[in-house]
Amino acid sequence: MSILIVFNNKDPKPWEKILKQKLMQADVSIFPQVKDPATVRFVLCWKPEKDILDRFPNLRVVQSVGAAVEHITRTQNLNENIIISRIVDSRLSEDMWEFLLAAVMQHLKGLSHYSRQQQEKLWQQKEYRTVDQTTVSVLGLGKMGGLVAAKFARLGFKVKGWSASEKSIPKVEAYTGAEELDGFLANSDILINLLPLTHQTEGILNRENLQKLKKGAYLINVGRGEHLVENDLTYLLDREHLSGALLDVFTMEPLPECHSFWEHPKIQITPHIASLTNINSAADQVIENYRNFLEGKPLLNTVSLQKGY
Repeated sequence: MSILIVFNNKDPKPWEKILKQKLMQADVSIFPQVKDPATVRFVLCWKPEKDILDRFPNLRVVQSVGAAVEHITRTQNLNENIIISRIVDSRLSEDMWEFLLAAVMQHLKGLSHYSRQQQEKLWQQKEYRTVDQTTVSVLGLGKMGGLVAAKFARLGFKVKGWSASEKSIPKVEAYTGAEELDGFLANSDILINLLPLTHQTEGILNRENLQKLKKGAYLINVGRGEHLVENDLTYLLDREHLSGALLDVFTMEPLPECHSFWEHPKIQITPHIASLTNINSAADQVIENYRNFLEGKPLLNTVSLQKGY
């Protein structure tokens, strides 16, 4: 049985190298170099081209090399016999937390404002907010979002969290379901999106919802680009309902050079680096799943096709 690596926008060579080192008996190849499509039962994926997995009639496992799976579930014809799995790494969650802490503190203390002032050689002081004056609202309380919300709460922030299913986190005011979304958004100083991308969450960062944040609120999107309705964001920024936004994810990546976000003075862009997969720890999970599959054991971190996460 062979393992096939199907990557777009990611170098497959390091993955091929580490898998061949640790799975010496396995036939590891990189698409499109496939000897016999019928022998492919385990595919390692990142943003595969549409319907490309249809070429492998005996496929049984599709393993994402990141935490996200919508790049697979939204582009491929997957039947109920195929297992979808993702990477869940405590280091990814910690990296996300550190990124978000830096982003929030930069906003509170106005550091990006002073960076712009430095370019103009301006010496002008600006009022700032403190931790205990700030409400951080986290959309999505999964493993990563729950950790982030709990850590902000322990630092003394007022923290709210929203999720589709009921969650309980110490010192976090939890909201559940569509009927409680408005209450969650109200009185938020900083909104952080960490939702998975599903048909229910696509476009959730739209004008109607973002207008429910208090005037001057700040948006941080580290979920998926498809969560955000881009024109609605610029509309609210230009009318000063939102004070700014930090965007790490985009519908099209890399973000095209002609995109208006590059030039918008209230938008800060980072190139999808809030948390990057560590190939060594991620490869260990892939290898464990491969061996579990061969032995008929349950796989790690499987995903419900119905829920999308």
